[in-house]
Amino acid sequence: MTTPIQETILSQLAGLPEGKSIDPMNVAKAVQPERWQQILGHVRTNAIELARAGTIVILRHNKPVDPEKFRGVYRLRTRLPGDPTSFETVVEDQAEDDDA
Repeated sequence: MTTPIQETILSQLAGLPEGKSIDPMNVAKAVQPERWQQILGHVRTNAIELARAGTIVILRHNKPVDPEKFRGVYRLRTRLPGDPTSFETVVEDQAEDDDA
């Protein structure tokens, strides 16, 4: 079952050419034009749910990111063939292991 925010995300993405992305602010403005700033957090939460389900991809610097760990400014895009479906955890000790 999708929420009104998820429906708005999916409908905005459906109207775009393949590979193009949307700004979450535009989703918030479409859902609640008068209070869009107050629902940006809900847009983020709904986008994360859609990304977990494999429906969309969350982008930072135009690259797919782990929906569980991204921070800052982001955009949303429909999943394309070749997009990662999982994200490996980067181990900080790897540099030390390489030196050994």
